[in-house]
Amino acid sequence: MFSPYLGKEYTNQEIENALYQCSGKLQVVHSYHKYKQAAEAISAGKIIAWFQGRSEYGPRALGNRSILADARNKEMKDIVNRRVKFRESFRPFAPSVLYEHQQEYFDLDIPSPYMLMIANVLENKRDAIPAVVHVDGTGRLQSVMKELNPIYHKLIETFYQITGIPVILNTSFNINKEPIVESPTDALKCFLSTDLDELYLGDYVITKR
Repeated sequence: MFSPYLGKEYTNQEIENALYQCSGKLQVVHSYHKYKQAAEAISAGKIIAWFQGRSEYGPRALGNRSILADARNKEMKDIVNRRVKFRESFRPFAPSVLYEHQQEYFDLDIPSPYMLMIANVLENKRDAIPAVVHVDGTGRLQSVMKELNPIYHKLIETFYQITGIPVILNTSFNINKEPIVESPTDALKCFLSTDLDELYLGDYVITKR
């Protein structure tokens, strides 16, 4: 097992420089409680962008350049498509699940940390996370392991403490036909051009004015 988080990490100064360029359009708060705030936002139905640490290597957003939403809402797939992703309705969104709870929801007994495996969602759990269950009852899951990504793991763990569900909807931080965002400037451009509710950029929580 290797860490896929091999991209560049941006300093607070680089983040602040990017924020300054858009200062008239944003409301920015430095948060010491970003995990709780983000988890509560997701549980309340908000769609958030999560930009933390080094960017991922590979074809999937794995929790450092991700758009996140509540998998419990059966309408959330269509809401994310309509407000943010602008892509074909038949394309599913992926579940990120705490690895220690994976087998409670998925018929898979090995980790899938790179979101490259498809597994059946257990029948008795499909109604609990309908936004990430494909039409054939499967999900292309990401096993979120504390050893690989303690920040993303803590966010989902906090969501689990609030809701009792250790799964959230995860899709790449971009819009259709655009690459996944890499820099703080990319993140802000995508945030301002979509109907995302909040952006968590390092320790800054950002909303639109």
